[in-house]
Amino acid sequence: MWSKLISQKKITLLEPLATIKQDLKVRSQQPSIKTELSSEERTLIEQIKFKTNKSNQNNITRTKAYLDFYQCHPEVHWAFLGHMVSRNGGWNMTDLKGGLLPRLLTKKEYQSFFTFLERGNWLIFQDVFPQFLLYEESIKREKNLFYLLPHFHVSLFMEIIWNHFLEDYDSYTLTIALIINEQSYLELRVIDNPVFKKSIFNTLEFKLQDLLSMNQILFPYLENDKVKLIGETLHHFESLHRRILLGKRLYSILFADSKRLNKIEQWAYLTPHLGSRKDYWPHIFHDIDEGVPGRLLKRRLKSCQLLPGSLRFYSPKLEFVWKDCVHEEAEIKEWYEDWQVVYYLINSEETINGEIEDEYCQTLERIELTTIAKKAIFLRN
Repeated sequence: MWSKLISQKKITLLEPLATIKQDLKVRSQQPSIKTELSSEERTLIEQIKFKTNKSNQNNITRTKAYLDFYQCHPEVHWAFLGHMVSRNGGWNMTDLKGGLLPRLLTKKEYQSFFTFLERGNWLIFQDVFPQFLLYEESIKREKNLFYLLPHFHVSLFMEIIWNHFLEDYDSYTLTIALIINEQSYLELRVIDNPVFKKSIFNTLEFKLQDLLSMNQILFPYLENDKVKLIGETLHHFESLHRRILLGKRLYSILFADSKRLNKIEQWAYLTPHLGSRKDYWPHIFHDIDEGVPGRLLKRRLKSCQLLPGSLRFYSPKLEFVWKDCVHEEAEIKEWYEDWQVVYYLINSEETINGEIEDEYCQTLERIELTTIAKKAIFLRN
């Protein structure tokens, strides 16, 4: 699979990637041997599972847990990337109960979309957070504990990566490896899931979502007393290759400019994640529905400014519109099968400016106009 996805020709891998490649090749050929756990190890595993489950209740608790961990361990860059992307996941969830999308989707459709978003959010957290907690314990005890990762069904790939991180503390390699791992993890459990393929990927609405560029990931920050947005747009969500490359671009946008990173961090620390888009643009969104049922729809937005006399768009807090879900256990599957995945770890040092605000404004206008058009067609019929 990976040889088809990666467009690299014969490139000589430099250290430490050459060593990671060799370690992966050697370990993947070794038989899996179960060793007897000590009572201390069993207790630690249970504690980590308990902490993970406690923080994996919903999008709000997951998003907070990522940020809390990052504040303690800023060298683990993925924790902040995961926090910011998880914020976007929450906004996407509440959009389904907001002022626009419910006019474009049936109740069954928006429930399917929520289930899809929630399952992915839940799966990633229950895979990555035990890795974070094991790292934290390894630091505290001054002992490499990543040999315990198989007890959390974490990929062999990440065990190799974490072992290297404890030696060189290469935040870039760890972050990209986690991007590869989490997207590959999702590929087997969500993207390839026949239920989601039927209810999500094959629907007209998902194609419409892609057409309308609603897969935008936004990173807000404060500049001159105004919240600005940077980010990226993903098309063709079904493509693992594209999702990994998107993750690399998002990481570059967040961490390439230290001054801007500090501004994004400060915004995140000062703005609790509630799931409402009011969090970043209260001049356009409100977590209270100001509309009147049955009111004639008319255009309210132009160039990311409300037209005079227009009401703000409804963007509710997540806790008020979606209940916590009970999830089935994650399927136990190993995604790693080809060392060539290491080529994704090469730092292309590509500069991404992340300019997205104008595109996002156009997206909001397209969604609003589509909603108005659908309502007009419905009334004529």
